[in-house]
This record gives sequence, structure tokens and C-alpha cells, in this order.
Amino acid sequence: MPTEGEKIMIDRNREIIRASITGIVANFFLAAFKAAVGLASSSVAIVMDAVNNISDAASSVITIVGTKLAGRQADRKHPFGYGRIEYLSAMVISVIVLYAGITAFTESVKKIIDPVTPEYTTVTIVIIAVAVIVKIALGTYVKRVGVKTHSDSLINSGTDALLDSIISASTIVAALIYIFFGLSLEAWLGAVIALIIIKSGWEMLRSTMSQILGERVDPEIVIKIKSAIKEYPEISGAYDLILHNYGPDSYNGSVHIEVPDTLSAGEIDILTRRIVADIYEKHGVILTAIGVYSINTKDPWVMEARKKVSSIVMSHEHVLQMHGFYINKEDKVIRFDTVISFEANDRHQVFTELCKDVKEAYPGYDIQAAMDMDFSEI
Repeated sequence: MPTEGEKIMIDRNREIIRASITGIVANFFLAAFKAAVGLASSSVAIVMDAVNNISDAASSVITIVGTKLAGRQADRKHPFGYGRIEYLSAMVISVIVLYAGITAFTESVKKIIDPVTPEYTTVTIVIIAVAVIVKIALGTYVKRVGVKTHSDSLINSGTDALLDSIISASTIVAALIYIFFGLSLEAWLGAVIALIIIKSGWEMLRSTMSQILGERVDPEIVIKIKSAIKEYPEISGAYDLILHNYGPDSYNGSVHIEVPDTLSAGEIDILTRRIVADIYEKHGVILTAIGVYSINTKDPWVMEARKKVSSIVMSHEHVLQMHGFYINKEDKVIRFDTVISFEANDRHQVFTELCKDVKEAYPGYDIQAAMDMDFSEI
């Protein structure tokens, strides 16, 4: 029987496929109408718009295939599953849009060099106007489902459809200008449309490549997971949350927790197991590791030293956080981790300076500090 997380993923895939099928049907009908109107009126802009609808339909097909493949169960070769295929399908859609734009631009330039006089009718304009309305409705629907399901492929398709509605509307403007003023802007408008398509395709491709490379996790997910962990009365803080993305809404990761030094190994084992189960059940995130920071709770001097060291460390610019603090008075050791922002010109210099200041405040102690990166700090 599927888990709650698996049920959510099944429902998500169904929504994506349903929206994609709607896009395929709508775009094929629009492409047929526009092609017929464009050829009948010798309008290169309308024909290019029809070609763009065909590419949109192809994008929806790729979205369906990508979603199906991404939904495959993890296996020995790919133990983290196939979720990242969705990013690859989004990249393919971006390339298709980019190619369609380049092709359209080439054809438009040819028409500028060797112009063809367009012939518009009332039926032509009405059909294009209907296409504008359909594209607005389709784009809004597809993009809304894409945002809801965190599907970049659908978001790209929805954005492209809304862009198409603007392009089609501009075609109507060109037709009216020709009818009333006898000025043909068809080829030039086709070139402008092509450039807009090229720009859109490039932005989609750049965004998808950035996700494949690895981006910072959505702050909302970080806040929810850390808040859920800190609800346990034994835990005073959750730090160093690192989440690895293996597809939309598919995360594996690790986190550090601060607990009192009075907890036994058995108690910590029970606590961490509960955290792993709760985080997966509530947020669908698999915590593969939970590190433990021990907090001094028995010595008032140590607790006061923690406040002093924290004040010294946090006084340095670009320091976001100090955690994992512990003092071993017998061995004369002070341990802590510090998070330094990527905005610092030289993170290592900031770290060296704060360690030096702590050493001056506690000259008899060995300072064992670690510099963390702000993978998901907010």
C-alpha cells in the first residue's frame, strides 16, 4: 500500500499529465486554424505563430514522457530515484522553444528580403482573436498547475502560452494596420515574434541548467523542517540543514541538532529516529543523517562563556550564526561552528579574525572552530 508521500506524488503526476494533455489538444487545434488562416492570407506572422503552437504541443508531450519516467521507483543503479528526469525534460522543452524561435526568425528575414502581400478577412481576425482568448485561458491554467505541482516543465509551457497570446494579439494589430493604412508589417512582426521566442527559450534553458547545477533550497521548506525539529523539548537548536534535490519535491538531507549533555546514547538514538520518521511523514524529506551537538548544562561558568564567545563571534560582519558550542575545561578546549555568509569578500579572513579574538579572550584554551557554509541559512 502506498505511503502518504507516494500518494501525494501519484496525485501530482496525474495533475501534470492532465494539464499536459489539455495543452496538446488545445495547441493542435490552434495550430491547424492558424496554419489555414496564415496560408490563406499569405501571413508569415500567423504561420510562424502556428509553428510555435506545434512546438508547444510537442513540449506537452515531452512533459508527459518526462513525468512518467521520473515517477519510476528507485533501483540499484539509481537508488535516489529518477526525479531529475523532469529537469532534463524541461531542458529539452527549452531547446525546442529556442529552435522554433531561430527557425521563425530565419523565415521572417527571408520574407523581409522577398515580401509577400498579405490578404486579411474578417474571419481571419476573428479566428486569431479566439486564439488569443484560448491561449490566455490555457496559459493561466497550465502555469497554475505547474506552480502547484512544482513542475518547471508546466511552468515553462504556461509562460510560453501566455507569451503566445501577446504575440497573437500583436498579429491582429498588424492586420488592422494593413487593412486601414495599407502598410504591411507582417515580416517585421514575424521577426519580432521570433526574437521574443528566442529570448523566452534562452531564459527557460538558463533556469533549468541552474537547477541541474544545484540551487539553494526554498526557504519555506527550511523553515518548516527546522521548526518541526525544534518542537522537541530536548532540542535547543537545529543547524547545518543540507538538502539534496533529486527532482521536484524530492529531497534527501542531513541536519545537526543541539541537545543537553545529560542525554544518554540510547535516548539520543530514540530521539533521532523519531525525528527522521516525523520529517518524512510531514514533509516528505528523508534525513539520512542527524549529527549531534552537546550543550554544557552543568557548569554556570561554561554557560556564561558561551554567551561571551557568541558575542565576540557575532560582532564580526557577515557572520550569520554560531552553534555547536562546547567547552571541555579539563582539556582546555573550546569547540564551536560558525556560519559565514557568501557575501563576505574573504570568508576565510573573517573566520581567522574571529578565532583570533576568541583566543585572546581565552588564552589558555585550544580553539577548535569550524567554518560552515550557509547552504540553507535564512
